[in-house]
Amino acid sequence: MIELPLQIIELEKDNYHLLIEGEFQDNTPSCWIIDTGASKSVFDRNLDSHYEILESDNEDDYHSAGINQGMMDTTVGKLSFLKFGRLEISNQKVALIDLNHVNEIYVKYYTNRICGLLGGDILMQYKCCIDYERKTIRFQIS
Repeated sequence: MIELPLQIIELEKDNYHLLIEGEFQDNTPSCWIIDTGASKSVFDRNLDSHYEILESDNEDDYHSAGINQGMMDTTVGKLSFLKFGRLEISNQKVALIDLNHVNEIYVKYYTNRICGLLGGDILMQYKCCIDYERKTIRFQIS
């Protein structure tokens, strides 16, 4: 099990978002929103050096991935590599959408660009547990 720090951002009064920092294979930092309400993870299609587009046999699965705005133009992709502490995730299937509208909101509250949203697919796979009091998230790894 690994435990990593979370940043909790209050976008509006009593409107909290959880952020976790990671990095890509080339050591470029990445910032992710933890989205417990999203069934699938989402990645910013503008960061094309970190994914490849997949031909999906069921693209409809990725139209309910979470963020309402921007979901009209969704593509399925595969992230090559992502790392959170000692947790390394490779070849993760994600919904690819333009996250510029999300980053326009976050620029007032956070300095790094949001790369994506970690959804239920990853949170369940790694049996994640969020501790709001300690501001941490735990991932179960083998």
